[in-house]
Amino acid sequence: MAVVKEKMLDGSPAIIPRQTAPPPATSPVPSANPGDLVPEPAEFISRDSSWLEFNRRVLQQATDERTPLLERLRFLGIFTSNLDEFFMKRVGGLKRQLLAGTVSRSESNTPAQALAAIRTALLPMLCQQAECYTKTVKPMLEQNGVFLLEWEQLTDIERQEASFYFRANVFPVLTPLAVDPGNPFPFISNLSTSLGVILHHPDRHENLFARVKVPEVIPRWVALGTVSARPIRFISLMDMIRHNLDDLFPDMAIVDVMPFRVTRNADLERDEEEAEDLLELMEEELRQRRFANVVRLEYGPNTDAWVLEFLMRELKLTPDDVYQLPAELDYDDLRPVTELNLPALRYEPWTPVVPPALADDETDIFGVIRNGDVLVHLPYESFTASIERFVKAAAADPKVLAIKMTLYRTGEDSPFISTLIRAAEARKQVVCLVELKARFDEERNIHSANALEKAGVHVVYGIVGLKTHCKACLVVRQDPDGIRCYAHIGTGNYNPGTARLYTDLGLLTCDPAITNDVVELFHYLTGRSLKRDYHKLLVAPVNMQAKFLEMIEREIAHKQAGRPAHIIAKMNALEERKVCRALYRASQAGVPIDLIVRGFCTLRPGVPGLSDNIRVMSLVGRFLEHSRIFYFRNGAEKEADGEFYIGSGDWMYRNLLARVEVTAPIEKFGLRQRVWQILQVLLSDKRQTWDMRPDGTYVPRTPDDPAFPGAQQIFMTEARQTALAQTPR
Repeated sequence: MAVVKEKMLDGSPAIIPRQTAPPPATSPVPSANPGDLVPEPAEFISRDSSWLEFNRRVLQQATDERTPLLERLRFLGIFTSNLDEFFMKRVGGLKRQLLAGTVSRSESNTPAQALAAIRTALLPMLCQQAECYTKTVKPMLEQNGVFLLEWEQLTDIERQEASFYFRANVFPVLTPLAVDPGNPFPFISNLSTSLGVILHHPDRHENLFARVKVPEVIPRWVALGTVSARPIRFISLMDMIRHNLDDLFPDMAIVDVMPFRVTRNADLERDEEEAEDLLELMEEELRQRRFANVVRLEYGPNTDAWVLEFLMRELKLTPDDVYQLPAELDYDDLRPVTELNLPALRYEPWTPVVPPALADDETDIFGVIRNGDVLVHLPYESFTASIERFVKAAAADPKVLAIKMTLYRTGEDSPFISTLIRAAEARKQVVCLVELKARFDEERNIHSANALEKAGVHVVYGIVGLKTHCKACLVVRQDPDGIRCYAHIGTGNYNPGTARLYTDLGLLTCDPAITNDVVELFHYLTGRSLKRDYHKLLVAPVNMQAKFLEMIEREIAHKQAGRPAHIIAKMNALEERKVCRALYRASQAGVPIDLIVRGFCTLRPGVPGLSDNIRVMSLVGRFLEHSRIFYFRNGAEKEADGEFYIGSGDWMYRNLLARVEVTAPIEKFGLRQRVWQILQVLLSDKRQTWDMRPDGTYVPRTPDDPAFPGAQQIFMTEARQTALAQTPR
């Protein structure tokens, strides 16, 4: 039997059986997303092309003159980092399918066709990104006293300063690696930027190759002089190295230099069923990922053909894997510039406000929750003053008997790790489910799990075959009238960093109908519970898909019976075939459907006879739209009297059938009114919203008044006004 390591409260080791994922209530979990049928071209849009359209909307934020200048530069970097992850995960997976000769039944294209379509769509966007940077953003920065310079543009004094900086700070860190019969081609790490150098020996004219890695521990753009001076003049670290290569290769002739960057596959297969220890399996996967196949080579302009062919041969790449970038290789490197203290060129600073119900920080938070559920809207309201306060209070309160929590992405220096450790040291029963398989956060989560285990926290790693993606915390407390459970259920991670940048919703409640389900949820996560009859919660993969399908069919029945019907759903992505087809049926029955989908959406809206009554929109702005909200009118006479849910999962196959997700109802009247108002602001936005066409392209909305604020600005203004109204005068 496969096992998972855990420690008892006193620190002694214990071995408990690792739970195997039970099938959902509706049908067994298949090993891959089969869809219901091989999709017809008119029925669904390619997931990859839809994702690229999403990243195009991100790029549009950089080209939009209404976006503050430094934020435009930041969006260029976000476009790049999004694309990096897409190549590591999605293109890496397609490459693996291509090599294995398999075809995903969820897509009509073969892997080769999908890869070709991705390249065709992407090339114009890369040109648009470079043109935005070179012809708009850089000149406008110069108009505002910020210069991003090349070596030839420096003054003599600045060259001396840059050369001194190079000798003192960069030269000792560099490791030039030559390739010759005694030195094989070097390992090139994922997303690292390098200089490929063609050298000639003084006595010979044959091409020799050397690689110089641009250090990641030094800022990629170096300010000359002081940033408090005006103008502010930067030189790129790569350019600085490039023009000091003689120091690295004395007496050798430098024939040519090519900047390049590689991306490696992060989509690796794992066999959890056969693993003896999930922690060891993930540690091994991290080691394997470092050496995974290269799936993309990016390089700068005016490149010597010899060095490009050399790299393609050594990295085993084809011309379709290679991308020439007209300007920068990695726009995310420009972060030191985006962080300049130039308020006029940035978004107005935003400080989250304290939720009104928690305005008195001396009040017992558990007493507040007993008086009524609390709904927190991030980042407009403070994560620190609500969710973080809830967990810290539980750790410090002697009446608290147990704390149970899921951690998916915790962030650097997460306060929750130290808080849970203090709770365990106070002899509370503390259970933490750490998801080791959170993509690109595996190493940090392994470190967190080890720290928690050493302190005596019960650490479990979830269910074999499933990622635990739900956001839930349970506190068991000895109240004067008996044992009471308190819970937080949210749409976002327990991560203070992203809580300032992502829009999310969180519910704090002690409603027994919900908290009893949360108790059962943690039994499912840590034990062998096969409970399927949750009373309030929708839990994937147990009952969530079936419940959502049931609620969609219920709206169809209401419409056919002449009762009010309406569906509104907000999420990050939409592609689950059964849900999409149920929405098509609802549209054909006349049910109005509004879908707010930030990222990719494979459903086609507005197709005559198929989806006439479906609208799909996407909101992209300064905050990442991350909250998941689901509304079903359910025959209610008043719109706001329908059913509302918030949760951690999108309507995707992986969320509904291959992850543990939780969606909770919002039932208190005042909170339902608030969620309805949130949805109305989002649906009516004309500043940050794009409407999806049937062919998968998007059209930006145009406000009647250019000065009219977008939805996110409206939420900031409302939060600030509410906070001021609560302030004693």
